[in-house]
Amino acid sequence: MESTKKMKTDKLQIFLKAIYAGFMIGIGGMIYLSMENKVIGALLFSFGLLTIVTQGFFLYTGKVGFIKSFQEILDMLVVIAGNFVGTFIAACLSRAAGLPISSLELAAKKLDNSVLHIFILSILCGVMMYLAIDNHKRGKSLLFIIAPVMIFILAGFEHSIADMFYFHLAACYTPKAFGYLAVMLLGNGIGAKVFDLKELL
Repeated sequence: MESTKKMKTDKLQIFLKAIYAGFMIGIGGMIYLSMENKVIGALLFSFGLLTIVTQGFFLYTGKVGFIKSFQEILDMLVVIAGNFVGTFIAACLSRAAGLPISSLELAAKKLDNSVLHIFILSILCGVMMYLAIDNHKRGKSLLFIIAPVMIFILAGFEHSIADMFYFHLAACYTPKAFGYLAVMLLGNGIGAKVFDLKELL
């Protein structure tokens, strides 16, 4: 009984921390979309991940590379759900506040890309996100977080949780959009885990 209760509490904490993380990525997305200068937009977007790391929130792309057990794999499903809710809340607040931003063109561009290209771009983003977290753990420098975020944005790599926000903001809930999100989540996970294998060397 106690074990079951604790497990439910742990899952709830994970879910809530994941909502916060998704919301912060949504904030980053708002900033990026509002900037004409994409370099500055990419730089300011990194505030989202900086906050997530500092506050201990749960972001799928920041956690998936470090999972070691089957239970942690199951936890990732809770994290994804929380991130989805958090980005949805951010998108709703953005529209309610009347912010002069739109992700319609960006979302359409992503959905016009091929599945293979999306998958590869997602793997590359997974690598960047893993290195952002791992390098920060080792070096404790904020630059290790900021640089990979700027790289994945400016290079056009696909970050599944950021894309959740863009799809939410564009009210894009088609089967194709959800299918592409699944491909992005898988690609991000593979990219992160491939670099985590270095620990076995």
